[in-house]
Amino acid sequence: MAIEIKAPTFPESVADGTVATWHKQPGDAVKRDDLIVDIETDKVVLEVLATADGVLGAIVKNEGDTVLSDEVLGSIVEGGAAAAAPAAAAAPAAAAQAAAPAAAGEDDPVAAPAARKLAEENGINIAAVAGTGKGGRVTKEDVVAAVAAKKAAPAAAPAKAAAPAAAAPVFAAGDRVEKRVPMTRVRATVAKRLVEAQSNMAMLTTFNEVNMKPIMDLRSKYKDLFEKTHNGVRLGFMSFFVKAATEALKRFPAVNASIDGGDIVYHGYSDVGVAVSSDRGLVVPVLRNAELMSLAEIENGIATYGKKARDGKLSIDEMTGGTFTITNGGTFGSLLSTPIVNPPQAAILGMHNINERPMAVKGEVVILPMMYLALSYDHRLIDGKEAVSFLVTIKNLLEDPARLLLDI
Repeated sequence: MAIEIKAPTFPESVADGTVATWHKQPGDAVKRDDLIVDIETDKVVLEVLATADGVLGAIVKNEGDTVLSDEVLGSIVEGGAAAAAPAAAAAPAAAAQAAAPAAAGEDDPVAAPAARKLAEENGINIAAVAGTGKGGRVTKEDVVAAVAAKKAAPAAAPAKAAAPAAAAPVFAAGDRVEKRVPMTRVRATVAKRLVEAQSNMAMLTTFNEVNMKPIMDLRSKYKDLFEKTHNGVRLGFMSFFVKAATEALKRFPAVNASIDGGDIVYHGYSDVGVAVSSDRGLVVPVLRNAELMSLAEIENGIATYGKKARDGKLSIDEMTGGTFTITNGGTFGSLLSTPIVNPPQAAILGMHNINERPMAVKGEVVILPMMYLALSYDHRLIDGKEAVSFLVTIKNLLEDPARLLLDI
């Protein structure tokens, strides 16, 4: 019986998808929950799994084709794998029976002793080696060839895995070659949204700097105990910024708002997006109700999203919505930047690299670990005074972490 392979049901925000990669080909045996095909949408890559054991039948939608929600991609012939297995198992047995009479009278009915010894030393299944000797006998030269093929096989595997990275090829010095690759849907969507943000917003950026020494001292003092207490969750800097941002958003609700047509929508919750760079482009998973989360819950959520982003496992729901975004260019060594607001949000906070700089403290020059902060905001909704005050609030909370506990 043939079972249809269908595209996932896309949410309302996703119109269609593109067939990215078929992991099985017609005739390949599949088991239930095996990965069959990847569907790339504007936001994420969705995996389509096998719903039954069998053999992959005809492919209806090829790689690069556009598909709609629940559209048929191909089919699985249920039970086909089970029928193919006995036939495959019978083939070596039949070959062995055919080889035995031909090798009658020889010292070894399958292979020469030297060939068998060499196969055992290199982990080669002698029955799987095609013999070129008299009567199908496996010779030492046949095993040598099999060993060489086995060593070459692993080297070929990474080449296939590295295919997605072809979008950024490395050329030798002096080469005047060009390589054209299609832009992924995620990258194309990111490009489109960023251009729209700059075209449709009155975007402005304000800057400040924060002394990171109090946070660094606090983290250094408690990071081991924190990790032990919270089952391996590590204490980083991002959780402090998220916590400070949620407190500042309470005090300046316009920064947590958005424009919908002729209306301003004020959100009574803080869904904070954390920008993450992945191989397919920038993604922004969202920490829901971050104002209610502890530092450990924030760190655990960020770590989980980071792993999912690297593995391409983020769901659309995990990246939908968000009332405010934080991006950390300092991870890559950025000293200063002007982040672009992620519409329909009204603002985005940019973190940067921590550098030791001479600072004037009470009339004396002190070397302190300083970070530049940048807040890009939609000036249609947020006045300059609010934006500056919001950023100063974050600065004050980070330079005196006790304020986060005392709510002052």
